[in-house]
Order: sequence, then C-alpha cells, then structure tokens
Amino acid sequence: MSKNINVALIGNPNTGKTSVFNQLTGLKQKVGNYPGITVEKKEGICKLPRGVKAHILDLPGTYSLNTTSLDESLVVELLLNKNDKDYPDVAVVISDVENLKRNLLLFTQIKDLKIPTILVINMADRMDRKGISLDIEGLEKKLDTKIALVSTRKNTGIDRIKELIEDYRSISSKSILDTGRISPEYFKRLKDTFPQEDLYKLWLVITQDVNFMPIEKKRIQDATGFSTKSKEELKKLQHKETVLRYQLINNILKDTYKVDFMAAKGMRASLDKILTHKVFGYLIFFAILLLIFQAIFEWSSYPMDFIDEKFALAAEWIKNTFPPGVFTDLLAEGIVAGIGGIVIFIPQIAFLFLFISLLEESGYMSRVVFLMDKLMRPFGLSGKSVVPLISGNACAIPAIMATRTIENWKERLITILVTPFTTCSARLPVYLILIALVIPEGSILGLSYQALTLMLLYLIGFGMALLSAMVLNKILKIKSRSVFMVEMPTYRLPLVKNVVYTVIEKTKSFVLGAGKIILAISIVLWFLGSNGYSDDFHNAESIVKERIKTEGLSTYSKNYVQNNIQTYRASSKAEGLSSNALQDSVQVLTQDLTERAVAQEIASYKLEHSYIGQAGKAFEPLVKPLGYDWKIGIAVLTSFAAREVFVGTLATIYSVGSDEEETIKSRMAAELDEDGKPLFNLASGISLMLFYAFAMQCMSTLAIVKRETNSWKWPMIQLGFMSVFAYIIALIAYQILN
Repeated sequence: MSKNINVALIGNPNTGKTSVFNQLTGLKQKVGNYPGITVEKKEGICKLPRGVKAHILDLPGTYSLNTTSLDESLVVELLLNKNDKDYPDVAVVISDVENLKRNLLLFTQIKDLKIPTILVINMADRMDRKGISLDIEGLEKKLDTKIALVSTRKNTGIDRIKELIEDYRSISSKSILDTGRISPEYFKRLKDTFPQEDLYKLWLVITQDVNFMPIEKKRIQDATGFSTKSKEELKKLQHKETVLRYQLINNILKDTYKVDFMAAKGMRASLDKILTHKVFGYLIFFAILLLIFQAIFEWSSYPMDFIDEKFALAAEWIKNTFPPGVFTDLLAEGIVAGIGGIVIFIPQIAFLFLFISLLEESGYMSRVVFLMDKLMRPFGLSGKSVVPLISGNACAIPAIMATRTIENWKERLITILVTPFTTCSARLPVYLILIALVIPEGSILGLSYQALTLMLLYLIGFGMALLSAMVLNKILKIKSRSVFMVEMPTYRLPLVKNVVYTVIEKTKSFVLGAGKIILAISIVLWFLGSNGYSDDFHNAESIVKERIKTEGLSTYSKNYVQNNIQTYRASSKAEGLSSNALQDSVQVLTQDLTERAVAQEIASYKLEHSYIGQAGKAFEPLVKPLGYDWKIGIAVLTSFAAREVFVGTLATIYSVGSDEEETIKSRMAAELDEDGKPLFNLASGISLMLFYAFAMQCMSTLAIVKRETNSWKWPMIQLGFMSVFAYIIALIAYQILN
C-alpha cells in the first residue's frame, strides 16, 4: 500500500478517545475526564503491520452530527468534504461500554455517510464490575461493522484496532438507516432534485451550520420547494431522525447488550449526592483548593531552595572559572540568572499540574463543573463556561480555545473576555516570590499564611471574572440563551501513566515556552544593563569612590558588612577562637567585605546610569505611586511578553555587575527604597500582586483572543480595560497600606 491510511478518530466526550489516540500514536497528548478537552484536530502516525502507516486524526468530541458548537462543526466539515486532504478512508468511532446506547447514535450517523466505520468499545475492564455482557459477534452482524473491545487502562485491544484499520477495505460502507423514513415526501423531492448526490449528506448540508460544504447550501435552498421549510420544521425533522435512530439502536441492543443491575450498583450515586450538594459540595471543593495551595508551598520549598542555590553557585563558578570578559558576564549575569529566575518554579508548577490532572482523571472535575453551573447563571454565563475558567488556572490560551464548546455566541464572547482574570500558571512565579518576601511565615489551624494568601489571589481572580461577566452581560445587547448539559463520568482511579504524561508535558511546555522568551529578554537586558552612553556610566568607579570618601558607604552596604561580621563573630566564638585571633580575622574580613561593598556600589551606580537604567528612570514616575522603583518598572514592562518574565527580569537586573553568591530572593529582600527601608514590603508587595492579578500582561493571550473573535476590537478593549483597572487597584492598595 503506497499511501498512508487516513483515519478519523471520532466519539462522544468522555469515551476515552484521546487515550486511544495516545495508545495508537505514542504521542503524549492531554487526557482529561470532563467534556471539552479536545477542541482542535490532533494528529499522529500509527505504524501498522507490514510497514503500513495510518495518519490518525483525533477530532473534537461530539454527541452527534447535529452540530451545536464550533468544535463539533470541525467533525461535520471534514466528513462532508471529500476534497480535504484529511478526509478519512476509515472512521473509528470510540464508545464507552457503560454508555453504548447513547454512543451508537453518532456511530449510525457516520455509517450513513457511507464511510467504512469501525466501532471501538472502550473501558472493557469495567464490564464485570458493572454487570455488563456483550455479544460481539451479534453486535457486529446487526451493525454491519467490525468491533474492537478495548481497555486503555489495561492496554488491551489496541492491536485489534490496528488490524481493523489495516483491513478497512473489507468493512462494509452501507448505510444502516433508510434516511427517507424521516419524511418520505420531503426526501423524495430532495432525491429527485439532486439524483447524483447522497441523500443523507444532502440532509446534513441543509440542516447544519458549518463553514464548508462540498455542495453549496444556497444551490440547494434555491431549488424549487426547498427554501420553504423553516428552522423550526427542520428541527422537528431532526428530532424525528433521532427517535428513529434510537428505535433502531434499541432493537440492536435488545439481544446483544445485557446489564445485571444488581451487580452494577455502587457508590457513585452516594458520592454524587455529597460532592454536588448545594452546601457540602462547595465546602469540599474549597477544602481541596486549600490542600492544593498548602502542598504547593510546603512540598516544593526544598527543591526550590536547592535550585535557587545551585543557580547562584553556577553563576559564581562561571565568573571564577572563565576568563574575565563580555562572554563570561553574559553567561553569568544574563543567561544563567535569567533562566534561573524561571527554573526555580518548576517544582510548584509541576505540583499544580499534578493536582489538576488528578482531579480531571478521577472524574471529580465534571462534578465541579456541574456544581459551579448554579454559581454561573446569575452572572450571565453558561455552566460550560466553567471548563474554560477552570482551565485558565493552567493557561489562558487553551482555556480560551475551549470556549468553542459553548454554542451561544454571547456566552462564548463573555467567557473569552473574562477568562484572563483567572490565575494562570504564568502568574504563579510572580505570586510565589512576592508572597515569600512580604507575607510572614506562620500558620492558622495548620494552614500557612502564605498558602492562604495564594488561595485568596486565586479567588480574587475568579471573583473578578464573574463580576466582569455580569457587567458584560448587561452591556452586550445580544439576545440569546442556551441549555446547560454536562455528562457525569464514572469515578475512576487516575491512571499513573496519564498523570505523569500530563505533568511532564505541561511543565515542559511551560518552561520551554517561557524559557525562550526569558532567554531572549535576559540577553537584551544584560546588554542594556552592562552598557551606557553617559559620563556617569563611564566614570562610575571614580564617582562612587569619591562619594564614599565624603559620605561613607550606603545603608545597604553598611548593613551587609555588619551582618556578615556578626555572623562570623558568633560562629568563631562557638568554635573557641581566641580574642586576639578573632580580632585579626575580623580586621581582614572587614577589609574584604568593604572592598566587595564598594565594588557592588560601583556596579549599582553603573546599572542605574546604563541604557536600561535610563529607560527605567524615564518610566519610574508612572510606577512610583504604586510603590515600585525603576527596576520593578522595567520588570513590569518586559513582562508584557509573558507574566513570568517579571521574576527573570529582576533576576537579570539584580545580577548585572554582582559578584555576590546570593539567591534571587535574598537580592530582592535586600533592595532598599530612597528612605533606606525594604523596597519589597507589605504595601508594595500587595500592590504588585494585585496588579498582576488584574493586568493582561500576555501578548499570546491577546493573539488568541483576536483569532477566536476574528477581530482586534475585543482584545484591544480587553487590554485597555484590564491594564487601567489593574493600575487603579494597585494604586489604591499601596496608598492605603503605606
């Protein structure tokens, strides 16, 4: 066989379609246990026996070919367009053994398109527990197809799918339902008018609102008699089609699918009553969130400290090992410092994705979606808006793409506009470093103040999303309403393999995506911070030394020398060092520390009068009322590329010209304002956190909003409102707390 076999993987949400895709292709795709994960086509190559290859398309989950949303339209568009390069040679419909009746509706529709169609019955490992028995041979005969019984959890049945795909030419492509039964007179006229066209495809062209059709809808509607049927009449015929299909499916399953309901009884109903309870449901969800944020701080503190120290040592080692020069400074002060500013957060990012993956895999996330629907309604949002809003805690970009599952345009637009308020993982590095600096350690009822602060920031973001949605619902004059439906999947023990895939891939995506931006910005910042044009920059050494002669060391430098000497005295006394020896050692140490302090003051003065310093000073008046200095102003400005760049920028700025073996946190904690007080205090820290809680600060999100709304109008409104609102809130917070 010379060409690849085109395979379309199709199925209802929650049938394990993406898991089957992963098994067939070996690609590490996201696997979730709530509707709406797959919103675009994913593709991969599957190696079949005898060297044949299959091009596998993982299409968005859909309940039927009667489309109601953009992601479902992708399926119909492909199946009706034989000229598409991805048009399938064979369709593989994934079904769930516990919901086979509902899944077969989609199967019969695809089979009526006269595409060779394989039925995969997934989750076979649950049959004994649920008291389900299947007559596979009888089912194959009645459905006129071939069936693969599969368990992705136990990795069984995948080879059977490959065999059937390879042998797809032997699979019947005959239709299973006489389409004319829907409305004999109407379909007879349709067939007489277009005798060369397939009847069921014509029916889909007429009834579905999709972007591309192989036959122009206008040509059909212009045909005599076919423009007279209203949307309501067509809807009634669609409902009749659904009834006819379920009658056919019931007759097929009557003798081939048996359920022992006594054996199928379990704890699902009892758990659902508790987890979706109008009081206990919210309390349980709140407790789970508290646990997650507590774990993010407690469990990740050790690896974070280790990473922070190792990057500081690496920068120091490069300076001591490599010959002095521009390249050495670039490595130590630009690249290592910048990348270290994001790598330090890998443990906390990984823990965040770990918990999200566990919630999705277990089936609990669907209960959260159902629970939150009651909260969404008063704000003009659909329950389906919860999926993007919750997904936004990982990243706003796929979350905004997930709004394609929302049928109603007004609700979809509002969800797109408010999703960036939810706290994405890119904000996490900013929050974590600031919380560690300005929120004291301590706990209440076993929960640390820092974990509670982080949770409060998440709740503030979610609350602002809801408040904005309510305002937009009043402002946008778009009359529309939709009905919310969500499937409650069976509770499952999370598959370790899927959880590991998700954590690794999401963390890697975050680090590599942010790393590219941070590396580029770090190099630019290092250059701008290491060079200048003014006399102050070029004569920094003589200017600073002259000032020190008349005024002495700065407050920061004095504290630096005194603190190190006190630490040395305490450790020397503990070791029993004599008074004379101690005095001599302190003199040598004082001289060494003073020289280091002078060198650091020279480096700081050069930085302040470098290109980046001059730019920061020009920008400083705008951010000073918020409690920020020019260095923070530069970090805020550069982080428009991506929020997480904030920490990397400060790491680079604070490292330029520094010979000290200090961590990012210690350098930031040592920064002083004009009055000699810590720059990062409660007022400035809260101001910064609130600014990042509400500001857009992400070019990629703006780009995806433009793509999803097909206009620059909405992303520009979004950017303007969020930036101004963030500035005002940060200003109020600083002025009150200061």
